Amino acid sequence: MDLKEASYMFLSESTPYAELRSVAQAAYEDFSAGREVPYVALKGMFVEASRKGVLGKLKKRYGYDTFCDMVIVLGRETDRQRTIAGKAPVRSR
Repeated sequence: MDLKEASYMFLSESTPYAELRSVAQAAYEDFSAGREVPYVALKGMFVEASRKGVLGKLKKRYGYDTFCDMVIVLGRETDRQRTIAGKAPVRSR
């Protein structure tokens, strides 16, 4: 799975939620065009999806393995962006 596919998964379930749809649409369009999506936008997409219950819907719709692939792909990009911005990811013990 690539970043474009992962962001499309968010977009596919975001229709009822205007703010999430806006962020997911922009991320999908940027990834489709080969552009980088800022850390703040990726983090915001996860936060809004969690608040609206979209993550559970994605897991149910696509299945556990595909859902995990999507989270890993977007999570790695989010961590990479965060590290570039000078904020090292927080590690739990």
